[in-house]
Amino acid sequence: MRKARRAWLVAGGVFGVCLSFVALIVVGTYSAASGLLGGAGNGKNGTVALAKGAVPAAYQGLVQQWGNLCPAINPALLAAQLYQESGWNPTVVSPANARGIAQFIPGTWAGHGIDGDGDGDRDVWDPKDAIPSAASYDCELARYVKDVPGDPTNNMLAAYNAGAYRVIKSGGVPRIRETQNYVRIIRSLEKSFARPVGRVDPSRQAAGAIYYAQQKLGTPYLWGGTGTAAQNGRFDCSGLTQAAYESVGIKLPRVANDQYNAGPHPSRDELLPGDLVFFSDDLTNSRAIRHVGIYVGGGYMIDAPRTGAVIRFDPIDTPDYFGATRVTQDGAAALPTHLPQP
Repeated sequence: MRKARRAWLVAGGVFGVCLSFVALIVVGTYSAASGLLGGAGNGKNGTVALAKGAVPAAYQGLVQQWGNLCPAINPALLAAQLYQESGWNPTVVSPANARGIAQFIPGTWAGHGIDGDGDGDRDVWDPKDAIPSAASYDCELARYVKDVPGDPTNNMLAAYNAGAYRVIKSGGVPRIRETQNYVRIIRSLEKSFARPVGRVDPSRQAAGAIYYAQQKLGTPYLWGGTGTAAQNGRFDCSGLTQAAYESVGIKLPRVANDQYNAGPHPSRDELLPGDLVFFSDDLTNSRAIRHVGIYVGGGYMIDAPRTGAVIRFDPIDTPDYFGATRVTQDGAAALPTHLPQP
């Protein structure tokens, strides 16, 4: 590994690779990829698959199955709703008394909850009932607003937030800021939960984020560090990635497992400099992610590894490599800042 690292550093010129070199990597890769991009979306006539590990393994089958219940929803959209509502916490209660992984209030559950697992009861606390009920309710709302002009999925989400009557009366998504934000956020998060069917657009902020991280090479690690003056400019892993992207105007969540949902997920052979790369002891569940770094090319990342170490270059091809995220402005902005607590 030392030999590989030395060769990579020579290619970069010096240990603290200069911005112009990084910019060349990003611009060159962007140019090479530009003619091949298929976007991160999924074809309307195809089945939407979930991104690797984006949904906890315990719920992935349910989300994939029930997310195909009707044309107005898909598994990634259903996953985005559940993540937005509860962060996959099946025991959570909101201040408004919304309950469980799908955050049904008692009155709505009484009218729309279903026995998803066929065991003879309807239990709002059981994801095997609550997840199918969320999908069923979405599809019910979609039928109510099916004749309303505009995107049927947007109208369905607006009905979920503001009520079907308001959507029908408004002739589409009503001009209610909360409702418009709800629709925008869920549709943006949908892209983070879907497995890309083509190449993912390169990030134009990548060079700046890498440049910021380079300036921190050699800085001692601090658990919980976000680079404040009181912390002597030290970081932990997600504190570094958060600060790097904040330097280019993108606000990421504080913890690594939430940062995973800040954009679409390129495969290992499609990584570009600036992608966030993640590591976990459970390769089936993004909520178990415990480490993140910034990919810089050549199989290496800049990361803040652990107590006693410094911010440095590390290889990414390790057994605990989970996956990657290409951060987008919309994806980061869509992430919930405060999920309900149990």
